[in-house]
Amino acid sequence: MKQPTLILSTFLLLLLSISPPAHAAGGKWQLLQQNIGISAMHMQLLHNDRVVLFDRTDFGNSNLSLPDGKCVGNDCTAHSAEYNVTTNTFRPLTLLSDTWCSSGSVSPDGRLIQTGGFTNGDRRVRIFEPCTGCDWKEIENGLAARRWYATDHILPDGRQIIIGGRRQFNYEFYPKSASTNKVFSLPFLVQTNDPEAENNLYPFVFLNVDGNLFIFANNRAILFDYVKNNVVKTYPQIPGGDPRSYPSTGSAVLLPLKNLKAPSIEAEVLVCGGAPTGSFIKATKGTFTGALNTCARIKITDPNPQWVLETMPQARVMGDMTLLPDGTVLLINGASNGAAGWELGRNPVLNPVVYRPDNAAGSRFEQQNPTTIPRMYHSTAVLLRDGRVLVGGSNPHPGYEFTNVLFPTELSVEAFNPDYLDAKYANVRPKIVSPKSQADINYDKKLTIRFSVTGTLATNSVSMTMVAPSFTTHSFSMNHRSLVLASETIKSVGKSAYEVEVTTPASGNLAPSGYYLLYVVHQQIPSDGIWVQIM
Repeated sequence: MKQPTLILSTFLLLLLSISPPAHAAGGKWQLLQQNIGISAMHMQLLHNDRVVLFDRTDFGNSNLSLPDGKCVGNDCTAHSAEYNVTTNTFRPLTLLSDTWCSSGSVSPDGRLIQTGGFTNGDRRVRIFEPCTGCDWKEIENGLAARRWYATDHILPDGRQIIIGGRRQFNYEFYPKSASTNKVFSLPFLVQTNDPEAENNLYPFVFLNVDGNLFIFANNRAILFDYVKNNVVKTYPQIPGGDPRSYPSTGSAVLLPLKNLKAPSIEAEVLVCGGAPTGSFIKATKGTFTGALNTCARIKITDPNPQWVLETMPQARVMGDMTLLPDGTVLLINGASNGAAGWELGRNPVLNPVVYRPDNAAGSRFEQQNPTTIPRMYHSTAVLLRDGRVLVGGSNPHPGYEFTNVLFPTELSVEAFNPDYLDAKYANVRPKIVSPKSQADINYDKKLTIRFSVTGTLATNSVSMTMVAPSFTTHSFSMNHRSLVLASETIKSVGKSAYEVEVTTPASGNLAPSGYYLLYVVHQQIPSDGIWVQIM
C-alpha cells in the first residue's frame, strides 16, 4: 500500500530541493502490524497500556470481523479495535453509532469518554473502560447539541468541555447537571468561521495555568473563562493571517510547563503548519497549494503576548504534534500540498521533525529518518509508555480503497523510535525502581522516586516529566500535557541506585486529575514511564 515509485521519487527530489538545512536525521521506524483491519482515524492510550483505535461506521465493511458472528444491523465488521502494546496484538470492539470525526477525553478514573460523530452518532456519548474484555457502552442523546469536528478538554473539576463542531458556535459540559444541561454560546467561533471553508473546526484548546482555556481557531485565539462565559483576553492574529485550523489543518501543542513552584508560571503554545488562505477551495477544484512552512509560538501568560514565527524544514499540512518525555515535540505525518478532506492532499511528508523548544531560535528543528508509508488525511500518532510513538491511519477516501488510488487506505500501525531510545544511550538511561506503575499521588506533595543508572550519574541533569496521554484525531492531540518536575534533592542509595525528590503539581489548573505517564529524564534520555494517578 505505497505510492508508485515514480511519484515517491519525484516527491523526495522536490523535498530535497526546497527544504532549508536541518540537523542530522535520527530515529528509527518499526512496522508493528501490517493490517489491523481498520484505519486508525482516532487513537487514545489508556492506563492499561492499550490503545483504543476507531474509524467511522458509515462507509461499509472494514477488514476486521466482529467476534462470534456478531453484527450491528447488516454490518458484521468492526470499526474499532483495542491494540495491546505489550503483546503487539489487537481485538475488535463494537460501535453502535457513527464516530466519524468525533472527539474525546479521559476522565479522572481512567475511562475514555468519547463524544459526537455523524448522523446517529452526533449526540452520543460513548464510554470505554480499560478492563479485560470490556467493550464500548453508549448513551443516546448524551449531548445537548450535535457535535461533529468538535474538541474536548478535561477540566480541573474532572468534567470535560466539548467545544464547537460543524455549525455549532457553542460549548457544553459532560457529565451534565441541572445548570449545565444546555449549550453555552461562544461567538468567537462565529467570528472565525470562513465562508465555504470554515477553517475553525477542531479548535486547538489548552487549559492555561490560571484555569482559563486558551482557544485557537482559524488564525487567532482567545483566553476564555468557561465558568462566567467571558473572554478574558484576545490574542493577536498570527502574522500573515493564514488559517491553521481544519480543513486548513495545522497542529498545536502546549509546550512543557516548567518552574512549577515559581510565583508566576509561564505557558507557551506552539502552532505548526496549515494551509494558505484559499487552499481548501482550490484543492476541491484540483489545484493543490503548497502548505505553510512556519510555526508560530506565543507566551499565552504574558501581559502583552506576541506570536513569533519560525521556519520548519518542510511545509506541512495535516501533521500531528506529539509531546515527548524528554521535553521535545515531534512533528509527524501529513502532506506538503493541499488541505484536509477527501482526495485533497498531495506530496506526503515522510520525514518527522523534532522540535527542541529550549534551543536558540534557528536551531530548534531536527529532521528525522523517513517512513516508507504515506500518512495523509485521517492519520494519527500517540506517545506510548516506553517512549515510542504509535503511528497509524491515513484514509483520504470515503470508503476503504486499496487499488487504483494515489494514497491507498492504510490499515497498518508502526512505531517511530526517537533517537533517545538508541542503544548507545544505555549507560545513561534511567530505570524507575519505585514507585511501581499505577501509583497514586496527590497535589503539592513531596514525591520520592528511586531509579538506577548503570553509568555515571550527572546529578545536575535529572528531572521528572509527567505527560498526559492524548486523544488524537485530525492532527490535534486533545488533552495532551507535559509538566517538568525539577529535581530538589538527589542521593545515592546503593550501587547505581539513586533517590530523587520532587514536588507534585500544586493544583488541577496545572494538572487536571487523572492518569499521567511519569518519566525520569537523565541527560535528556528518558526512562520507560510508569503510570501515576493524581487526585
